[in-house]
Amino acid sequence: HVQLVESGGGLVQPGGSLRLSCVASGSLFSIYAMNWYRQAPGKQRELVATISSARNTNYADSVRGRFTISRDNGKDTVYLQMNSLKPEDTAVYYCNRPTATRDYWGQGTQVTVSS
Repeated sequence: HVQLVESGGGLVQPGGSLRLSCVASGSLFSIYAMNWYRQAPGKQRELVATISSARNTNYADSVRGRFTISRDNGKDTVYLQMNSLKPEDTAVYYCNRPTATRDYWGQGTQVTVSS
């Protein structure tokens, strides 16, 4: 049984930084790609960043150069370092593990960027 638990969200001023964490339970963390998504009020959920099992990364255009995804396989954890935050980054951020049979999702963590 896989569980994903996010943490690290909060309220931050524009230009500030936050680091999100997602801890995965279950086995074989290292062989799966991991994703961060976000969903702002009234908008569809969007893919923010991806990291493969080989640590190849990809980012949405809106966050490239400001956000960094990383993973620590020894801790079964994936991170999202968010710098130079903007009000439009305000959203619930979700950790995601796609597999051949289903997608797993965390419960989400709220990020609010406001002065």
